[in-house]
Amino acid sequence: MPQDIDPRLLRAFVMVAAESNFTRAAARLHTAQQALSRDVRRLETALGTRLFDRTTRKVALTAEGERLLPYAERVLAAQRELVDAASGTAEGLRRPLLVDVAADASTGNRVLSAARRTAPAEAEFFARYYSGLTRAAADIAAGSLDVSFGRVAGLPAPIRARLDHLPVRYEPLAVLLPEGHRLADRETVPLGELAGEMLYAGAGNSETGEWTDLAVQLFADRGIRIAPPIPPIQGEAEFTRVMRKLGWPVLASVQFMAVPGSVLRPITDPVPLSPVSMVWRPGLDHPGLAALRAAAGDLAAAHGWLERPPGSWLPREEAERG
Repeated sequence: MPQDIDPRLLRAFVMVAAESNFTRAAARLHTAQQALSRDVRRLETALGTRLFDRTTRKVALTAEGERLLPYAERVLAAQRELVDAASGTAEGLRRPLLVDVAADASTGNRVLSAARRTAPAEAEFFARYYSGLTRAAADIAAGSLDVSFGRVAGLPAPIRARLDHLPVRYEPLAVLLPEGHRLADRETVPLGELAGEMLYAGAGNSETGEWTDLAVQLFADRGIRIAPPIPPIQGEAEFTRVMRKLGWPVLASVQFMAVPGSVLRPITDPVPLSPVSMVWRPGLDHPGLAALRAAAGDLAAAHGWLERPPGSWLPREEAERG
């Protein structure tokens, strides 16, 4: 077995494990699928073991792949820390902390804004605006992202087990309705009134699987349908255009962007909640992380973000955990 392994091969392994799909992993790494497959095969040859079971329908880690994955992630994290340390020495400052907040109107962005006001001078943050913790978690595991926000329980178990997280908010849900919709004049929308409706909830978008999972549980046995899969939508302007054209109500959070031609109405009876956590890579050492954690705690205490309204609804796993 060689003593030196190219980190690029480890990065390929970690991303395919996170995505369970070579096509999506290649897109995330901005490389050709053929090149990615070649890198994984080179790593398997170097390690003398098969890391994935591949069929035409799915890609799954072998038992040996499961065993070696945490080591590969630690190597990539150590490599990034080395580069960060060298950059800090050369430039006299720490690298920026890359934080995915999904959108301007989001709990994550409120936490980031508060952290920027209180963080020490050497802590710099760069914000990223990609929707979906499923995607962000894979990027954190691969070392290309530091922090994100979202529903941890909806992540694949192997990814969830390799992340640190801090509960931040039980975020009440809402429905985004076209202005001419039969329920648009209501100040709030009882969940039962959505029976017979079809709502967009990101179905088919592999980057937001945790959100669609929540919707499936919420709509079950209530006569509410999930809109069929469409290609992932990037950008607020494109989201507005597509939703206006399709005319679908959208399952959203009360913390949501303004969409021209639509109204946002909180859902009641019961109030459904989406548990939002701050998520990061174990062992991350950056002064900005402490500032984010402190800001999240202060905002949660000031606004009662972790208090559940009486009779509220939570997804099954979070409800069972209490």
